[in-house]
Amino acid sequence: MEFDLNKRHCFYFNELCKIPHGSGNEKGVSDYLVEFAKEKGLRYVRDELYNVIIYKDASKGHEDSEPLIIQAHVDMVPEKNKDSAHDFLKDPLDLYVEDGFLKAKGTTLGADDGTGVAYMLAILEDDSLIHPALECTFTTQEEIGLIGSMVLKSEYFKGHRMISLDGGGEISTSISSAGGCVFKAYKKLHKEPSKGNGYVLMIRGLSGGHSGGEIHKEKGNANVLAARMIQELKDDSLRLVSIDGGLKDNAIPRECDLTFTSELERAELVARLDKSQKAIKEELEFSDGGFFYELKDEKHDEALTEKDSEDILNFIYLMPNGFMHRSMAIEGLTITSLNLGVIKTDADVMMLDISIRSALESGIDNLIGILTKLANILDFSYETSARYPGWNYSEVSPMRDKFRKVLKDLYAIDLVETASHGGCECGVFKALIPGIDIISLGPVAYDVHTPDERLDLASFDRSFEILKGVVKECA
Repeated sequence: MEFDLNKRHCFYFNELCKIPHGSGNEKGVSDYLVEFAKEKGLRYVRDELYNVIIYKDASKGHEDSEPLIIQAHVDMVPEKNKDSAHDFLKDPLDLYVEDGFLKAKGTTLGADDGTGVAYMLAILEDDSLIHPALECTFTTQEEIGLIGSMVLKSEYFKGHRMISLDGGGEISTSISSAGGCVFKAYKKLHKEPSKGNGYVLMIRGLSGGHSGGEIHKEKGNANVLAARMIQELKDDSLRLVSIDGGLKDNAIPRECDLTFTSELERAELVARLDKSQKAIKEELEFSDGGFFYELKDEKHDEALTEKDSEDILNFIYLMPNGFMHRSMAIEGLTITSLNLGVIKTDADVMMLDISIRSALESGIDNLIGILTKLANILDFSYETSARYPGWNYSEVSPMRDKFRKVLKDLYAIDLVETASHGGCECGVFKALIPGIDIISLGPVAYDVHTPDERLDLASFDRSFEILKGVVKECA
């Protein structure tokens, strides 16, 4: 399989790869889209975040069909190998084909979601394709929080049906995704001279994972387990010094270092910690069996006050964490969860960074309410940010029916329906345009967001034919 630039979807993907377009650096691509619209004589709008919507009138005889929104995000995740000299701010991607897959040398490829961008451009220029009025929407900063789509205005759109091209799998479509927000809790720290010996409790051996895709697997959370083990010491002399664990709010933390002082003898501390470790290892035997702790001596002249130590430990110990609720309509789908992803201690403030997810707005509101109440009781300040809406499952979907028919007609294959606990722009459109009917569609790609990313070129071709078939069905 070759990457044939005579095929217009391949041509436009190649053109996109010439323009740096990492998240937050989309102006170049946005300018290209505007010039494309001008050259083709198509109406467009562009907003302050460089989102672009290009409009194309319906094919002759199909003017009465409801408009169709087609959408993809233009930004890519800019990751590269350590030995790569690639500059994502100025260098084009270096594409090559290997064993039927398109790759980029030493970097991510940006198939997520460059394939969707290329598909839309190829469709917009194709005057032979039968279609309804098209509202082709190119969004920005998706990979860093759905930021571009969140500023779109409902008046940009007349359509109430949509094809999201940010979906891979070729023969599958998404039917649900989670909304969410970030909840950050802050504790102002007060210190006093230490009266005990200093130690660092180090939680290790956990496997971690994405807080959307793997939260239902009941993996151990290093931050939560550290607080639990300290609570189970039942040591009235214990005072915290610091807690540092986790790297991102949307990743289940694998490691945590909790520093404290205690007047207990070391041997007694170890005996009590060993008891906790044994119980936790039994609980995690089948979900995160590598768990273990280490205890390191570390002298500290100061520690937090008794009140601060208790407030912090109680907040972590009492807050809900992990898998909360599952769908009763879709087997295996998590509806609501939260993840204490990061704890960070600075000179005078400790910060807890928590990711909340739910397909239901009420689920998000409820968890915010619980954390807010807990923060108020235990003298934490707090803020919420980066809220985005969910996309709850709808049993009836004419767009899914059209997708299902096209797959049957083209390849005699059944449509596969998938649901995710991760966030996506479909949820934003669901909130922006109530009642909108959405499907997702896209080719097969592997190792997305890594320098090993590769696009199945045969699937890239087939998915384009499927897309054109669905567009025609909508006319």
